[in-house]
Amino acid sequence: MSAQNTKQAPDGGWGWAIVVASFMGQLLAYGSPQSVGVLYPEWLNTFQDSKGMTAWVGSLVSGVGLIASPVCSACVVNFGARPVTIFSGVMVSGGLMLSAFAPNVQFLIFSYGIVVGTSIGGFLYATVQNEFIALFGLDGCLLLIGCFALNIIACAGLMRPLHLPAYYLKQRAALAEKTEEKVLEKAPVVEDPIKKNQSVNVLITGETKERKSLVSYVTLVRLVKKKQKEYSEYLHSTAELLQNRVFLATCVSLFAYCLGAYTPLLFLEDLAQTEGLISGISTIPLVSIMSIAAGVGKLLLGVMMDIHWMNSIFLYSFTLLGTGVVLLIIPVTKNYTGLRVISALLGFFSGNWSVIPYVTTKVVGMDRLTEAYGILMFFGGFSIMLGPPVAGWIYDWMHSYDLAFYFSGSFVLLGGAGLFLAAVCCRNNNQEETSTPDTECINDYDKVATVA
Repeated sequence: MSAQNTKQAPDGGWGWAIVVASFMGQLLAYGSPQSVGVLYPEWLNTFQDSKGMTAWVGSLVSGVGLIASPVCSACVVNFGARPVTIFSGVMVSGGLMLSAFAPNVQFLIFSYGIVVGTSIGGFLYATVQNEFIALFGLDGCLLLIGCFALNIIACAGLMRPLHLPAYYLKQRAALAEKTEEKVLEKAPVVEDPIKKNQSVNVLITGETKERKSLVSYVTLVRLVKKKQKEYSEYLHSTAELLQNRVFLATCVSLFAYCLGAYTPLLFLEDLAQTEGLISGISTIPLVSIMSIAAGVGKLLLGVMMDIHWMNSIFLYSFTLLGTGVVLLIIPVTKNYTGLRVISALLGFFSGNWSVIPYVTTKVVGMDRLTEAYGILMFFGGFSIMLGPPVAGWIYDWMHSYDLAFYFSGSFVLLGGAGLFLAAVCCRNNNQEETSTPDTECINDYDKVATVA
């Protein structure tokens, strides 16, 4: 065997335990939010509020999560994955349990939409929540899945860091510095019998303290200026990224996609019940079909990205256009079997989330991937928060889901068409220029996976 194959893993092989813990954490944390469409009809029947207001619960739980992702990343860097995961487990579990005692939709928006906020988790939770509602009611269902979410804390226990996080390193350095200062302060001073020398010692000590105070003030001023410079550079860098036409088109297309694509996840079950296509919720809900198809879509779309002649931006645009067309077909579908097929197609196309980091790399390059991906997630999270409530308000106004899905499908189509045209124009204008060579992308797959 070669030396490369026999090289010991830096974590001693513990990485597989991290993989299992991360998988279970994702399942427990995102299972209920991804299958919120099962809970939505129950909330409507329980609180008798408008569909637009109730839709805020499902939209916030995903939108807030995306917008807060840069903050969570910074917390992991500074404090480590273990304490952040434990805190998240307490928040998710507490939010779910608190939602069981919600007196109205407004309270539910806070407890479920903000406090709590993949594919396998969505599939399992959609079916399990359906059974729990039938056996224990809505409140009992929320209490039980809240108890399940406490297992996230157990998953966090396996997340042993390779190196101490930045926050603890800073604390250790600060503690060592304070200890050194105390030792210097407590050091015995040899008194000179001559009073003149004693006066000199006092003066030197006073000057030393004043010098330390001055140095501390200067250090603080430098730190403030450094942070201001970093923020200024970040804003300037963001402005430069948005001047890239293809990246700007990607941001707009993701905003348009999230504005419409999240709507069926929340409303499709209620649509089937409202139109009389099914009484109650099926044993395998439409949300479960979406989740399984999403897992297949992530796998197949990722494989297609590896084809050497495949243009990743055009493929991503195709998934947006396909989603828009399927959304426009929903209003003319008058049977539950048709909705199942539509759910499978929507789920498959939603697998495009897994290829967004690769597409972003092709547009802005590997060096700016992290920054660009954070901007994209902000656009997506903000749009997810708006889409379902707007669709709900349209239903409250028209008393029909038809216009809501036409609205959603049209926005997704416009986003996909805009990104496709921007990519075509950029390709025609820069035939001889390649911002990110294919060999570079192949060598940096691990970095793309890290961002994903």
